[in-house]
Amino acid sequence: MDDENIVNFVAITSCGPDKAAQYLRLTEGNFEQAIQLYFDSPNLDLGAAPAPPAAAAPAQRASASAQSPIAIDSDDDMTDFDPAAHASPPPVDDDEALARRLQEEMYGGGGPPGEDAVRAPMQRTTETLIGPGSTWGPADDDDDVDAMVQEQLARRRAGRTGIFNQRPTQNNVWDNTADSSARRRELATATGGASEQSSKMSMLAELFRPPFELMYQGTWDKARDMGKDDEKWLIVNIQDPAIFDCQRLNRDIWKNDDIKATVRENFIFLQYAKDDPRNQQYVNYYFHTRDSSDAYPHIAIVDPRTGEQVKVWSGPPIPEPVEFHAQLHEFLDRYSLNVNAKNPVAKRKAESKSKDVGRMTEDEMLEMALQNSLQNRKGPQDDDPDALTKSFDNIKGKAPAQQTASEPEPAANPEEANGSSNPAFAAISDHAPHTEPTVTDPKVTTRIQFRGPSGRPIVRRFNLSDPVRRIYEWIKSDHPWEGKEGAEFDLAFMGKNLIEHLDSTIEQVGLKSASVMVEFTE
Repeated sequence: MDDENIVNFVAITSCGPDKAAQYLRLTEGNFEQAIQLYFDSPNLDLGAAPAPPAAAAPAQRASASAQSPIAIDSDDDMTDFDPAAHASPPPVDDDEALARRLQEEMYGGGGPPGEDAVRAPMQRTTETLIGPGSTWGPADDDDDVDAMVQEQLARRRAGRTGIFNQRPTQNNVWDNTADSSARRRELATATGGASEQSSKMSMLAELFRPPFELMYQGTWDKARDMGKDDEKWLIVNIQDPAIFDCQRLNRDIWKNDDIKATVRENFIFLQYAKDDPRNQQYVNYYFHTRDSSDAYPHIAIVDPRTGEQVKVWSGPPIPEPVEFHAQLHEFLDRYSLNVNAKNPVAKRKAESKSKDVGRMTEDEMLEMALQNSLQNRKGPQDDDPDALTKSFDNIKGKAPAQQTASEPEPAANPEEANGSSNPAFAAISDHAPHTEPTVTDPKVTTRIQFRGPSGRPIVRRFNLSDPVRRIYEWIKSDHPWEGKEGAEFDLAFMGKNLIEHLDSTIEQVGLKSASVMVEFTE
């Protein structure tokens, strides 16, 4: 087995070499599969390895000469040396026994029996003498003191830093114009030096780096205040570093240029690890399923004015970047922070949660266990409040139930006979199929995402000089959505109905790399 793979595995996962070798052995030496397997099943029972024999403590004989000096540390005035406290170390049976023995040796002055020894000097420690909410010093410094305390608590609770558990740094050098050497130094700081071990480690660290350039580093209350002032939504991402889907968010979603541009323009982005004390206010209010691994990764959008959680992505599978970008624009089309805007309201009630197991009868518990086994039900996940603002027909992409296959009634006027009540829409040709441009130069052409009733986006390329009318002609001619042939539709983009801009070019309307909602009017 390649020793380099074991070293790299340990550097990435912070596990022991024996465990790394076992995971690599399970995947027949495939490094990437072993990493994936570890993050999917970090507690996989691979068989206990035999414990190495405890090394005997070296005998330290004191000099028999009475003239030999004995060095005593100057700060050793808290407890006097007590020879009676010396006892034989217990055998190392398990981890708990080892921990107890080390604790006794460190704090109880234990050592080999019958031997004179001097306790080692106390190690230097740094403690916090003030806590959150302290009001000493100038009033302007209170927030800074609280921030330093929270940062120290976060470092104590957080696990070991590494490739997949990076920590934010003080300097923001993550834009494309930053000096490469400065980026390398900050990346080494964020990973605890793991990125400097090899070029492969550096590549992995950059690949799975959290979006530091997007992250707001202030408190939750300050983020809400900024959102109110700038009219921006709060988008929160809670991550479990041990779940690989969370790492995929950093690799695929938050590094997508279109998503980054959308987030910068419309959102204040906050990302926390699940054990970060800075997330406690959010977690206590909104994230009640934080103990379920199936609830990660967790992404939510919060109204900064009311504190209402309006949209949630919870648990696997995570959407593809194109789909997530389309969902963000769909949200922005439907919701607004404008004081005069009317946001969607719930059209139906949330599905009832499962009963309390403690109050179930024996028959109900048996039935629930049977249903869970048949459905292979996963752990709890958070519901999406935005889904309650849509009817089941809108979610599934089906027509209303009252519509049947009966013969349509005769139209009352010529416009209705043509299948449209809008003269501008009726005048658009339905015999002009779309042909993809052969040129892919972004200065000449662009890709546009269309999200219709099926829920999955459709991407087409157009010339920037094409009029918006070409988009309508494509949909009316090619019928990209099954069952919607001949149906009238609206194209919505950033609150605008594109039927009012038929003769404007795609570039003039701002549809370059845009996401357009297709809404069929039944």
